[in-house]
Amino acid sequence: MSSTKNKGSDAEQQATIFLQQQQLTLLEKNYRCRFGEIDLIMQDGDTVVFVEVRMRVNQLFGGAAASITPAKQLKLTRAARHYLARCDEDFPCRFDAILISGNREIEWIQNAFDEG
Repeated sequence: MSSTKNKGSDAEQQATIFLQQQQLTLLEKNYRCRFGEIDLIMQDGDTVVFVEVRMRVNQLFGGAAASITPAKQLKLTRAARHYLARCDEDFPCRFDAILISGNREIEWIQNAFDEG
């Protein structure tokens, strides 16, 4: 496994633990479909939360938040629709971001973007 992939897995694990401490429940990790991948799918009450995890060692090129581009948001929303289509019920959903800095500090942005 590459160093970048290891760092990504470590960041996703750190994000999972953090969100579980905030009382969210893990539904799925690394959900893949033809539209893309969703890092974490969590449940917050009756809301399905699609989480993009980003880690950046430095703030060059705008840092972790800037790396969730409109194109990435579109992929995430399409993958989320694919996931929700498998469910028997309609659930409210939102898109969150977990940003992890080089010193391992976590910033949780709820409703980071709209489905658009």
